[in-house]
Amino acid sequence: MSASTSLENIDYNNEGIDNETLLSLYKNLIKPRLIEEKMLILLRQGKISKWFSGIGQEAIAVGVTMALEKSDYILPMHRNLGVFTSREIPLNRLFAQWQGKSSGFTKGRDRSFHFGTQDYKIVGMISHLGPQLGVADGIALASKLKNKNQVTTVFTGEGGTSEGDFHEALNVASVWQLPVIFCVENNGYGLSTPTSEQYNCEHIADRAKGYGMESYIVDGNNILEVYSKIRELADSIRKNPHPVLVEFKTFRMHGHEEASGTKYVPTDLFDFWAKKDPVENYQFYLKENGLLTEEMEVTMKADIVHELNENLQISFSEEQIIPNKTTELNDVYKSFEYQEVKENKEKKEVRFIDAISEGLRQSMERHDDLIIMGQDIAEYGGAFKITEGFLEQFGKERIRNTPICESAIVEVGMGLSIAGMKSVVEMQFGDFVSSGFNPIVNYLAKSYYRWGQQADVVIRMPCGGGVAAGPFHSQTNEAWFTKTPGLKVVYPAFPYDAKGLLTTAINDPNPVLFFEHKALYRNIRQEVPTNYYTLPLGKAALLREGNDVTIISFGAAVHWALETLDANQDIKADVIDLRTLQPLDTETIFVSVRKTGRAITLQEDSLFGGIASDISALIMEHCFEYLDAPVKRVASLETPIPFIKQLEDQYLPKNRFETELKNLLSY
Repeated sequence: MSASTSLENIDYNNEGIDNETLLSLYKNLIKPRLIEEKMLILLRQGKISKWFSGIGQEAIAVGVTMALEKSDYILPMHRNLGVFTSREIPLNRLFAQWQGKSSGFTKGRDRSFHFGTQDYKIVGMISHLGPQLGVADGIALASKLKNKNQVTTVFTGEGGTSEGDFHEALNVASVWQLPVIFCVENNGYGLSTPTSEQYNCEHIADRAKGYGMESYIVDGNNILEVYSKIRELADSIRKNPHPVLVEFKTFRMHGHEEASGTKYVPTDLFDFWAKKDPVENYQFYLKENGLLTEEMEVTMKADIVHELNENLQISFSEEQIIPNKTTELNDVYKSFEYQEVKENKEKKEVRFIDAISEGLRQSMERHDDLIIMGQDIAEYGGAFKITEGFLEQFGKERIRNTPICESAIVEVGMGLSIAGMKSVVEMQFGDFVSSGFNPIVNYLAKSYYRWGQQADVVIRMPCGGGVAAGPFHSQTNEAWFTKTPGLKVVYPAFPYDAKGLLTTAINDPNPVLFFEHKALYRNIRQEVPTNYYTLPLGKAALLREGNDVTIISFGAAVHWALETLDANQDIKADVIDLRTLQPLDTETIFVSVRKTGRAITLQEDSLFGGIASDISALIMEHCFEYLDAPVKRVASLETPIPFIKQLEDQYLPKNRFETELKNLLSY
């Protein structure tokens, strides 16, 4: 039997491709195959912990990568080894990554291809597949804004197209005409679920019409078709930025990962796709056309195997990681040296909302690479008019109205950060952040810890009750984020603090949730410096001093506490406005409690699981011997926040605080 009878007659077209490139494509195609075959042996030997095989799909990763410039960002998946090898990442570092060694890309903190590297313009996936699509939008937006003439390419599987992030990312890319190629590897199965149970259209590429996008279907096992089509599309996108959806038809010859097996796949399907093997078919084509000899094949493979074994030895000989708590804790946040910008003597009385607006405007003037994104923030000026007039001053490229897609816009912010830019994302109401929760807590919060990539994003959170807006426009949900390492959480109570903390949050390269209480926007006024100034994060403010009790609060609740003291002049209290919840100024709390012997926390959020619980626990652990009474927590009822005023008044702790404070003092 000749070799050709066991292979599919793939229609290769080498028009416009020189012989050197044809052979380079071959060498890059066999390299991930040989590496994978070795990794499968090591997996069975227990020398690596997990493997997601891309055997049968190599032509896509290799063809796409070789069609792009090395300066173009690629966002691959866990079956795209060919992206990493075609970008010529040193194999010893890849092997170290898979073994959890320190010379890998995540210092043993994440596995397989869950990493990125700026050196090779690769941004790896997270297990929540969808977010990287929106991140690609952000990188592409930066390229477009800076006229870099780059193309961003992002991969997903047919299963990932079922996620809402897919819709949001394609919609944003189309509305903004971003230079992105969305590559969908349709291999027939999302783990074991066939495409017939994933979507109900003939081709995923058909969806592009609904987004106003170009789309193409490509034989993912034909290396020349992949290479030629992506090169053609990249050239077109560089001349005229726009997004394209490409569906690659292919098949994986192994399970989702090796442990899952392939029993769910019919045997005849395996037989059909085995004949379309991208490596064997292309190798046969080159030999048939006199471009590859047996001797050349043997030499190329021997060189790769030698490189593979040599680099495996380097990674195997590397010592195992020795855990170090200090190193781990220090790598949660990118280091940030606070630069104080002092206030001038000129002040004017402004509302809380005006201070926010001034801080944003002056930060935009200071940072040319700062972008503000949100719903209705441009011509309309935002739901609360905070960005009114910004469009006229900074232009539509920097003040960007967004579709209603919180998840994608957070991801765009991440992509901008990867490309070296800053962003402020406005949640129209803090409640709506739930629609963008995943990329905040799983992408922004963890990227620096995982592979050293900062997430230079501030998310503004108009929040809080007292405005009769009901369960979906009144929440104060800071506890969702104080629990997540990698995020910083700021929650000012006064205009002066709001402006100075916002400017610092924007300077900080780490992701910051910036809470702005809506009830304070137009009701609280204060003398505020007119110039640009900064205030440090993680430093509480001692508003009043007294020896009777320590009152700890933040946001609108600070004002409730002050009103209570104004009505009870005999109570002499230390009043601590936390201002920042993460990092938390525990030292100011402890010093005060050791002096007064009593502590009460007041928060607007419902009680259980809130920041007050952690503060209470910290005081009990660090100040127990100084306490004359139990630490008291006062918070809202354990219900969603209601709409009608009389129910909202009952829900909020404002009217209960005085009684609880007096009970504590009389303990």
